[in-house]
This record gives sequence, C-alpha cells and structure tokens, in this order.
Amino acid sequence: MAGVARFVASSLAPAAQRFAPQAAAGALRRVLEVAIDGYQRFPGAEAVAARYLEKQETDAQGRRDVQAALEAVIDQHVRLAGVQGFLTSIGGLITLPVALPTNLTGLAVVQTRMVAAIASLRGYDLDDPRVRTAVITCLLGEDGVTDRLKNSSLPTSPLAMATAPVFDPELDRLVSAEVVGELIAHIGGKRMAITVTRRVPLLGGAVGAGVDGWSTYKIGQYADKVLLRRAPRPIEQ
Repeated sequence: MAGVARFVASSLAPAAQRFAPQAAAGALRRVLEVAIDGYQRFPGAEAVAARYLEKQETDAQGRRDVQAALEAVIDQHVRLAGVQGFLTSIGGLITLPVALPTNLTGLAVVQTRMVAAIASLRGYDLDDPRVRTAVITCLLGEDGVTDRLKNSSLPTSPLAMATAPVFDPELDRLVSAEVVGELIAHIGGKRMAITVTRRVPLLGGAVGAGVDGWSTYKIGQYADKVLLRRAPRPIEQ
C-alpha cells in the first residue's frame, strides 16, 4: 500500500494541498485506475474479489456465498484503511502538511479497490467506464450522494451510472471533482482532531485509524446497498 501511495501521491498531493478539487480531479482518476487494476504486487479489485469468493464454501449446487465474500472484502479494507490512517497520523506536528496528501491518496486507493471488488462480486464489468464512474461515485458515501442529488450537483445515482446506455465523460469528470472535494473535506475534518491529539503519544494515530476505518466501513455498506446484483458473470480465478 505504501508503494502505491508513493507512486501516485506526487501527482495528486500538490493539487490537494491547494484545496482545488477541479485541478486534482484528473490526478485522482489516475490514482483510482491503479486501485482498480492493481500495480506490481498490489492486486487489483477483480483479483481481490476472486480470492475472497474462493475462500467461501460451496453449497449443494456448487455455488459460493457472494455476500459472505463481499463482507470479508469490506472487513479487509476497513483494516487497511485503519493501518494507513494510523501510519500517516503519528508523525510530529511539523509533518502534518506532508502526511495529509499521502493519507488522502492511500485512503482513495483503499476505498476504491473495496468498492470495485464489491462491484465485481455483484456481476459488474470493471473494464466498463460506466461502472468505473459508479465506483468512484460511491466514495461520496450515502449522505454525500443523497445531498448532491437533492441540490442537483449530481444528476443520478451510482446504480444508474453503472447501467446507463452510454458512457458520459463529462459526468465522469464531474464525479472525480466531487470526490476530490469530499476526500479533502474528510482529511480536513480529521486534521482538526489529530492536531490536538498528537500531543499525546500514539493518540493521534489511533484517531486517524478510527476515522479512516469508520469512513471506509460506511462506504462499503453503501456500495453493498446501492450496487444491486446483475446477471452472474464469471470471475477469473
């Protein structure tokens, strides 16, 4: 995870530090491609989905429990989010401006791969750009998507995006910009808490791990809810 974060942080961090979501949207999209497709020894979402499905016992018809595999994927990524949140939150106060963009990148990678693995388990084709737009949208969380639908800053839900007749590149750019803003707001909110708690040894790391783990859990639950199962599609194993 640290290697992936370093690989992509150089392009995302400067824009994130300037708190300019539009400027960072293109860089974030590249980060999320890495999260879905994998990088070197960091397995992509389909490989993760297949691994957890393979771990499930088969029933009398030879089928494996997709929901159990999905829940295991969420649990794994909640733990990963907690670990990367801890590691990027325990430095001294002087490291805060550096740690935040790295944390933003690591969190985006963890959460995107989790949602993409859920989509794969539910029968969606991760090579379809419409599905990738839907995956990114799920990073806004249920409240974030609902609020944006109400104020019309998003035109439709992740499920509708994934099943739309055609891919809409303008919608994809819009979603990327919205997600950058959401991630920056998440990191900014966490910053207020850990700036104080870092004065107590290891407490800042615990806060960082808890905040990132909880947000990842909520996004996983939302993806589970909104990405309804499609017709069965074989997952390569």
